[in-house]
Amino acid sequence: MYHNFIRPLLFLFKPEWIHRAVAGLLPLFFAIPGMPALVRKFYHVNHPALSRRVFGLDFPNPVGIAAGFDKEAALYNPLSHFGFGHIEIGTVTPRPQSGNPKPRLFRLPKDQALINRMGFNNNGLDAFIKSLRKNRPGVIVGGNIGKNTQTPNDKAIEDYCLCFEGLFDLVDYFVINISCPNIKDLDKLQDKELLVNLLQAVQQINHNRAAPKPVLLKISPDLNNAQLDEVLEIVEETKLDGIVATNTSTRREGLVSDPDAIVRIGQGGLSGRPLKEESTRIIAYLHKKSKGKIPIVGTGGIFDADDAIEKLQAGASLVQVYTGFVYNGPGIAKKINQGVLRKFLTSG
Repeated sequence: MYHNFIRPLLFLFKPEWIHRAVAGLLPLFFAIPGMPALVRKFYHVNHPALSRRVFGLDFPNPVGIAAGFDKEAALYNPLSHFGFGHIEIGTVTPRPQSGNPKPRLFRLPKDQALINRMGFNNNGLDAFIKSLRKNRPGVIVGGNIGKNTQTPNDKAIEDYCLCFEGLFDLVDYFVINISCPNIKDLDKLQDKELLVNLLQAVQQINHNRAAPKPVLLKISPDLNNAQLDEVLEIVEETKLDGIVATNTSTRREGLVSDPDAIVRIGQGGLSGRPLKEESTRIIAYLHKKSKGKIPIVGTGGIFDADDAIEKLQAGASLVQVYTGFVYNGPGIAKKINQGVLRKFLTSG
């Protein structure tokens, strides 16, 4: 039904507009008495074999939604009814910002991909705090934190620490986002010295708390093996709890969409099917080089159970979807969990 009727209707509208429309309607839909329980009954796959303990947290299943879908910390509870085991909110910045000029989100249906240059558009830290306090999460929530576009890199640590302190009591884990290609000069924070200083500042706050929160680093799919080795060194040096692999890509190789249309779209981060192989390769590389000691959240090109199983077998502990959710609809977590469960029971 989603592929034949709902998606063609949704794809008639501009991507960002329809995303906001759906985001506005979801809370209203689940405000209908009995609707949350009905949807959960249909979409949830509950089985002990799906649960897993990762960086000290108990996840009911391995499938989550990547950062970027719930940019305003408004949809985590509605989305949880569709069977997701965790939701990553953000990226949040200390001050509200509108992001990059529109249009900034584009579909590539022939490639089952998206290109976005949103630019960390969000309502700011105070709005996130207010939302999370008002609507206590009924699902594991990760806080994806970043810096404001206008904050120079030599002041970036302050932005990350503000977000970390502000959300500490309200989210279950944190993801440090220094790999988004849509913020000017953000990639310079991937310089080892700058990144170590940033992560150590966050970890100092974290480990001064009675119960530290898991802190993960989200990395680019455009890193080479030498850079991945450096990532592992940084993770060990700063005692991070895991890696999210991967963010969106600036590359455009191998796309089947009209090249002229790609040029007209311009800059932005590519997500979806074209990232599948490279993100899996990076997961496998990190898993092997770390001897499986570092938990990895795999994201990039996951559209079905086979894609998710491939990531898990490569070494991911959890997986996240975004573009696959857009193209395959709200049943994606159910289908992936059913497939993972079949695989586990068959091989177990």
